[in-house]
Amino acid sequence: MRSPYEYAVIQAVPRIERGELINVGVLLYCQQRDFLAARTHLHEGRLLALDPDADLEGIRAALASWETTCAGDGASRVMSLGERFRWMVAPRSTVLRAGAVHMGLAEDPEAELDRLLTLLVR
Repeated sequence: MRSPYEYAVIQAVPRIERGELINVGVLLYCQQRDFLAARTHLHEGRLLALDPDADLEGIRAALASWETTCAGDGASRVMSLGERFRWMVAPRSTVLRAGAVHMGLAEDPEAELDRLLTLLVR
């Protein structure tokens, strides 16, 4: 049986004043399956083409925090999965941000997350 899910592409915007970005991950939430996870992939060459001075280590660390927030580490421990998802997709002006939220249907949210990462990021 397919379940509805919501997802957003995680974007890196190394120089916010320029507005240029690359896709670096996907965040997927499926309420029916109690599933929230992020998958990330940083294509360093693309990022450095936008900003040769980009802090790759800092961006990698920030990307890892998206995955740990989904898992409920740190301050997100007291939040429900839905609250974590909404917090992560809220508009922000930082090097990493979530794009627009989209909907879909999937039998296996984890497999769908991997598919979306391949399709939209890799």
